[in-house]
Amino acid sequence: MSGKTKKQTSREQDKSYKHPVPSRSDLLKILEKAGKPLKINAIISEAGLKGQRMRSQLADRLYQMVRAGQIIENRRHEYCLTAKLDLVAGRVSGHRDGFGFVIRDDAGDDIYLSAREMRSVFDGDRVAVKVVGTDRRGKPEGRLVEVLDRGEREIAGHFIRERGIGLVVPDNPRISHRILVAKGESAGAKPGQVVVVRILDFPSQIEQATGRIVRIIGDPHEKGIATEIAIHTHGIPTGWPKAVREEIREFGKTVPKAALKGRVDLRNLDLVTIDGADARDYDDAVYCEPTSTGWRLLVAIADVGHYVEIGAPLDKQATVRGTSVYFPDRVVPMLPEVLSNGLCSLNPDVDRLCLVCDMRVNRDGKVTRSTFVEAVMRSSARLTYSQVSDFLTGQSPEALPSAVRKPVRELHSLYQSFARARQRRGAIELDLPQTKFELGKQGEIAQIHTVPRNDAHRLIEECMIAANVEAAKFLRRHRIPGLFRVHAKPDADRFEELRLYLLTLGLKVPHPDHVQPRQFNDLIQQVSGRPDSAAISMAMLRSLTHAEYTPQNIGHFGLSLDAYAHFTSPIRRYPDLLVHRAIRHILRGGKPGRYHYDSATMERLGTIMSAHERRAEDATRDVDAALKCEYMESRVGQEFDGVVTGVTNFGLFVQITELLIDGLVHVTSLDNDYYHFEPGSLQLVGERSGRKYRLGDGMRVKVQRVDVETRKIDFRPVAEQGPAKRAQSAPARRRRR
Repeated sequence: MSGKTKKQTSREQDKSYKHPVPSRSDLLKILEKAGKPLKINAIISEAGLKGQRMRSQLADRLYQMVRAGQIIENRRHEYCLTAKLDLVAGRVSGHRDGFGFVIRDDAGDDIYLSAREMRSVFDGDRVAVKVVGTDRRGKPEGRLVEVLDRGEREIAGHFIRERGIGLVVPDNPRISHRILVAKGESAGAKPGQVVVVRILDFPSQIEQATGRIVRIIGDPHEKGIATEIAIHTHGIPTGWPKAVREEIREFGKTVPKAALKGRVDLRNLDLVTIDGADARDYDDAVYCEPTSTGWRLLVAIADVGHYVEIGAPLDKQATVRGTSVYFPDRVVPMLPEVLSNGLCSLNPDVDRLCLVCDMRVNRDGKVTRSTFVEAVMRSSARLTYSQVSDFLTGQSPEALPSAVRKPVRELHSLYQSFARARQRRGAIELDLPQTKFELGKQGEIAQIHTVPRNDAHRLIEECMIAANVEAAKFLRRHRIPGLFRVHAKPDADRFEELRLYLLTLGLKVPHPDHVQPRQFNDLIQQVSGRPDSAAISMAMLRSLTHAEYTPQNIGHFGLSLDAYAHFTSPIRRYPDLLVHRAIRHILRGGKPGRYHYDSATMERLGTIMSAHERRAEDATRDVDAALKCEYMESRVGQEFDGVVTGVTNFGLFVQITELLIDGLVHVTSLDNDYYHFEPGSLQLVGERSGRKYRLGDGMRVKVQRVDVETRKIDFRPVAEQGPAKRAQSAPARRRRR
């Protein structure tokens, strides 16, 4: 039974229904006894289930078994035993060079698919494959047996004509297919334009995909088109369905008095929001006051759950979106503006409903007691990070309204205790700046600069972490289904690569099986002050896994926490809304067993929300890359100082220090020699000259070529600096926690 505990199985069978939903093992027995694939109606009949509720719960359980790789759902919507078919199910991840991999549902090793096998599938398709051998690297290689579900129905790309035949070349580099567009299906698109094509016929081993152009996005050089392309490439929903538009008409602009009934009144406290200068949705507010043993900290979060009812059209659309997506030129919100910038935004001097984590913190930075309450608040001020930083550093003592100065000073004192506690527990400290795009009036890029972090950023981050930890403890204590934010240990293979590299630098590095967050910090301390410290930090960051959402709590490696959940941003993250609902259910006297969601449903939602988060990250990364290329296009021939941030057998990746923009120095651009890549030490070594190129080496480069369509920048070395003169570079954007 894959990952199933006795307690979970017992809970499945102890449902107080006349005909309980069969456990996973019972469902496997039903399929084995049948000796053939079964549709859900046949399983319902065999199990003696009745009613829509039973059908829904059975469908959820079957879905989880599919996700676990125990069974496969074919295109006829029949459920088949994986063991009988000797097949593996998973999702296709394409590669720009034509081959791909199947990311297995059962979390086993990825299965390699050759370019030939990829002819019939797109990136994102769910497939069943048979393992037929191993590739040259010893990894399992598969043969496609069946496409279970198509991932992409509409694809953004460039429309071209070759010998009179219309084609769409997908903008997504993971899709290597070209889509044929028949005469009369081009919607008047002109060659070179960016379009959206709807797939009519999917590809096969002998035929190309065909499609119909359903939208013309515009000319590839138009301002703002990079965002439009990313939205369509990654399938990010933008429009609001009619049912949602009708639902939000019922919302006013102010909180009705009836909604205040039974809530704790916090309007006499000087709660404040602290955000970036360009923020529009304020979903968290903070307040701090001293106590005899430390501090009282209040983290008030917009009560989105009051407005978004379970199962309502607005809720269903929020599930489809999963997260707000922040592009340099716009935001695609998870919730309509009437909520995200209105009723759920904690604007100053207006009543707002909130869910509050009220904490007592001792002088060691430990939360000794916490309670959650439904409340009403009135923000005293909308502050920015720069305002608070200027106030705390004394640069501008009058930067804040007088009423909030004392609470902000207490917040800073509390933060310093939190920071010491964080250091004691060994949370990873990678304080990395981010790039910010300044756009002109026409949407053009006026400037790219880095945004350094200050104590105002860290102060809010630590307050939010404290509230998130208390929310996770609440879920765990009450044993109610909810989504934890989990972060596993580094991938063993990736960390081993990092370990071998760091050993060549003379550093002490733990074995992958025994690595702890504190040891990451020890490494950071070891390289502190070295010219290549930034490059080493980047390599360490790349070795970490991606955090995910799941009801199975395994802790958070990066923060060195036993339990962590996202509670503080329900306006822009659906998992936070789910945590709010679980807390509210308990606060209102509900029992975990009578909660709307069960563990299986929550597991399914965790998978969906993790995928939506990755989708948003991929889309914003694509836009950032396109805008950086657009910015550098007018700077071909200019010289910049950079640092080597990646080494491969075909060249060096160099990051421009002042702009955090990466480009490739191809091996043919280096001094004339034969170069050999040494993976253990991550360096290129010249055969004749002995010249070495390593991570952290400083290099002055000239911009040689920029290709906006493929988002590639090529550099050529101008003056190279050896290891003795390594340049520092601020690493790229931090991973989401």
